[in-house]
Amino acid sequence: MNFNRIVCFDLEMCCWNDGRESRTGEIIEIGVAELDLSSGEIVRRAQHFVLPEHDEISPFCTELTGIKPEVVAKNGKPLATILKSVEQKFGGRHKIYAAWGRDDLILRQECEEKGLNVPFHEYINLATMFRLQRHVTNRRCGQRAAMKMAGLEWEGRQHSGYDDAYNLARLARTMFLPELNQSANK
Repeated sequence: MNFNRIVCFDLEMCCWNDGRESRTGEIIEIGVAELDLSSGEIVRRAQHFVLPEHDEISPFCTELTGIKPEVVAKNGKPLATILKSVEQKFGGRHKIYAAWGRDDLILRQECEEKGLNVPFHEYINLATMFRLQRHVTNRRCGQRAAMKMAGLEWEGRQHSGYDDAYNLARLARTMFLPELNQSANK
């Protein structure tokens, strides 16, 4: 296990606002950003579009995430292919993976439904870790509010897996390497 690296990831899923039963749709994007805890640098990033097998990308989903159905149709790959790529490029089971909240459960459920292996063993819920810090008074804050509390400006588009994962790696740096917090704000 490589304890010098944390692979932050974010999932974007199909979503609707047309009266359907509230549930999580299939994953359509996985954003990944790897934080080197030795140097404090974000050393690698990736954006993967996932072809949904059963759901469609609604106009509401496109408005929320910026993900267009035609982009996923052109650039997307099956979840199995994406997970294999993430495992090969980011170290899979040899690294610690982290997300804001319970993206691990969403990924595990979809993997189980599709007969796939989850690409990691070790998982950290950074939302819980952030909220356990002494200086955090609002225990119900989201990632963007947490970044503001940590003195970080949001970069990119919220609800873009690519940008969300990058911002999460920046936030993780302040939690695991507080002495680098000043350079993280550059």
